[in-house]
Amino acid sequence: MDKEKHKSISKLQRYKGVIKNGLFLFGIRNRLAKAGLDIEPYYWVQEEVVPCKLPEVKGGASGFVVKEIGLKEIEVLRSFQSDREFYELIKGIENGQLCFGLEHNGDLAAYTFVELKDFEFKGRKFKLKAHEAYLLNMWTFHAYRGRNLAPYLRCQTYKILKEQGRDVKYSITNYFNKSSAKFKNKLNSKNLSLHLSIVLFGKHTWNFKMKTYK
Repeated sequence: MDKEKHKSISKLQRYKGVIKNGLFLFGIRNRLAKAGLDIEPYYWVQEEVVPCKLPEVKGGASGFVVKEIGLKEIEVLRSFQSDREFYELIKGIENGQLCFGLEHNGDLAAYTFVELKDFEFKGRKFKLKAHEAYLLNMWTFHAYRGRNLAPYLRCQTYKILKEQGRDVKYSITNYFNKSSAKFKNKLNSKNLSLHLSIVLFGKHTWNFKMKTYK
């Protein structure tokens, strides 16, 4: 991975990206969460309710390759994550999660994780059937943003999961994360329900279902 390329993205460019993608409120929520008040409205989403076509990569898909990333390869992410975030990625793979990366001429451009087992999110338990999967941790590095890589990699992941007999895909979208909602909409995704979780100083958790969509 070309680490210097990713480090060269200035703070100004990052802030512009936050505003452009509607992530300002998402950022405020994350700062409050770090202070101990974690209030998160989120959608429970079914992705690709109707089969979708492979999205086009802006500038062309030449040089891009999808590959599974294991514990050895995941080490390249250490310098781009906080210790806690990197530990969560490692723990996920150790517990059976799959990680698929999109490489461009050997440089990691984006990645996403897939959970195949029952899991817990903010104190709420989710059960997955044998033909279901939960997709999480979609990330595109700043140097590659604006090229439509998130939906491209996600769609490629659908194909791999389908070959494994998993044709129903779910995910969670933070209510304020407009960027995430935008790329999922490109993949014929549907919000099934709206929830609210409140975690106080990591000790007390409440979950509420706010709305169910038809």
